[in-house]
Amino acid sequence: MTILVPFVPTPLPVARKMLELVNASNDDIVYDLGCGDGRIPIIAVREFGVRKAVCIEIRKELAKKAKENIKALNLENKVIVINNDMFNINISEATIVTLFLLTSVNDALAEKFRTELKKGARIVSHEFRITKWNPIIFSTINDGRVSHNIYVYVRGFSDSANET
Repeated sequence: MTILVPFVPTPLPVARKMLELVNASNDDIVYDLGCGDGRIPIIAVREFGVRKAVCIEIRKELAKKAKENIKALNLENKVIVINNDMFNINISEATIVTLFLLTSVNDALAEKFRTELKKGARIVSHEFRITKWNPIIFSTINDGRVSHNIYVYVRGFSDSANET
């Protein structure tokens, strides 16, 4: 399933708040679906000390840019870039998944999250909800220009109404 979402970079204060809200730490492995230029995984490693971060980006030029940014900061041993469709990649090792996609894409990913992520994995979405899940945290942050919504979900809790 190939879905293209317009590339709009997450403002840095929003990226930091997303990782703060999910309590990112050195115990975590972050997967950023549609990573763009790699800013969220880079912040996760540099500022929150996560063990590993994985950028998944379908667009070749953006995956290349993310790799360049990661190499410039000498983070290749901590941040991996995968140039592929996020629906093709197994994300089961993730303890945190970050998103800035569209509601329709988040909803399409919900079953992947339910089947691949371990219970307790956190999903944090900039601006767009997973409509059939209940966020455990909803926060609004102003980046100095506009307000941004952040939704935090926990696998096995937020999706519990949909358990089979």
